This record gives sequence, structure tokens and C-alpha cells, in this order.
Amino acid sequence: MRAGRSEQIGTYVVLGTFAIIAIYPVLSIFFLALHTRSDLVTGFAFPTHPNLSSFKAAWTEGRFTTGYESSFIVAATVTAVSAVLSTLMGYAFGTMRFFGDRVVFPIVLLGIIFPYEATVIPLYYDFQNVPLLHWNLLNTYWALILPQIGQSVAFGAFWMRAFFRSVPRSLIEAARIDGATSFGVLWRVLVPQAMPAVMTMSVLVFVYTWNEFLLALVLVSGSQSHQTAPLGLSFFAGAARAGDPTKVAAAAMLVALPIVLVYLFLQRHFVRGMLGGAIKE
Repeated sequence: MRAGRSEQIGTYVVLGTFAIIAIYPVLSIFFLALHTRSDLVTGFAFPTHPNLSSFKAAWTEGRFTTGYESSFIVAATVTAVSAVLSTLMGYAFGTMRFFGDRVVFPIVLLGIIFPYEATVIPLYYDFQNVPLLHWNLLNTYWALILPQIGQSVAFGAFWMRAFFRSVPRSLIEAARIDGATSFGVLWRVLVPQAMPAVMTMSVLVFVYTWNEFLLALVLVSGSQSHQTAPLGLSFFAGAARAGDPTKVAAAAMLVALPIVLVYLFLQRHFVRGMLGGAIKE
């Protein structure tokens, strides 16, 4: 009992130490944003007179009203579509055997392995004049949504396949004996059990999509009405605009705020998905 107690205390000490290491820079930036430009801030400094003027100025100058709207449209669409397609693909690859499945799945995984930075320039020219359709998708939401769905589905299919492979085959066979179709097995039997894994995957996809900067910089930079929140943060880059570190800190907090809120509201599902065998092979 004594050894178990000591081990528990040691675990809390290690976890607490890493939590402090992770939280320290976030609090440092937040406290910096609460200062005024005239304050001489070095390192971690709690503001004696907290001031929210930096947040107001950063919101206006960085055009975060437009940035939030665009980022929510893109992130929500990518997350929803990726969740549906990934669940269907994971179900097929995880529970079914069909001709070419051992060849197709590694091809799908190329979406995870292949660096997407190498596709940005080809995407720019392809979206400038979509083959066969002759559409110009540059400076539209589709220029951000379509590539990120493709990349997120590759990760999501791998994630959900691992979950469906961990489901007992007897459960699926029992549902089929009761007359359930393939879609019925998925929707009525497996999806309720898979919700923690789906929610965890959705949180990861949302966070990744929200933070996406390079695609937005290249593909929608010509349209202010489609700029995303990370592009608003880039407004403060450079010596000319970074003269007020409190605005930069406030802009960084504005970009990170939705991600923090999403995790706080969904952390129970996130933890359940991580611990419930979502990546179990």
C-alpha cells in the first residue's frame, strides 16, 4: 500500500511538472497581452493593472471578425465531411475484405506520409483553372476545404480503421444474423460505440484545420473576405507592425482561444477516445 501511495505521488509530481512547463508560456503570453505598450515587460510578469485594449486593437487591426467567420466555415466543413468519410472508410477497411484492399489502404496512407507543403504550388495552379471544369477556385473557401478534406480523410481512415479492427467480430456477426445490412451494422451497432473515437478524431481535425496557415496564405491571400484567423495573426509580423508586443500577444491568444474552448467542452470525449482503444491494432 505504501509503495502504491509513493508511486501515485510520483506520478502526480511528474504530471504536474509537465503541466507547468506546458502552461507557463501560455500564461506568459496572456499576461503580456494584458499589459500596455508602455510597460516594460521581461519574461513572466503579472499585470498590476490589467488592460484589455490590446485585445480590442488586435481584433480590429487583424480583421478577426472576418478571420473567425472564415476559419469556422472551413474548419467545421472539413471536420464534418472528414468524420463521415473517415467513418465509412474505416468501417470498410477495418471489417470487410474486398479485392485490392491491401493495396488501396497503403495508397490512402500516402496522404499522411506525403508532405502537404509539396502540394501547395501544384494546388495553386490547379485551382486557378480546375482541369475539365475550367473553374477558378482561388480566393474561395473551396480552395481551403477540398485539400484539407483529402488530407484529413487519410488520417481519419487510419484512425477509424484501427478502432473498427478492435471491435469483436462476434458482435458484427450477431447483428448480421439478426438481419442487419452492412449499413445497419455500422449505424445501429458500431457508430454508438465509436463516438468517443469519432469525437477525438474530430477534435484533432478541427485543431489542425483551424491552425492551417500555409494553404490560406497561398490560396486565399487575394481575398480579404476569405482570410482565416491565422492570417490575421500574420498581419502583425515584421518589424513595422511588431513594435507593440502586447498586440502580437493578444492576436496569438485570439487565434488560440477557439481551440482551447473546443477542447474544454469535448475533453471528456477526447480522453475516452484516447483511452478507449481508438488507436489499438
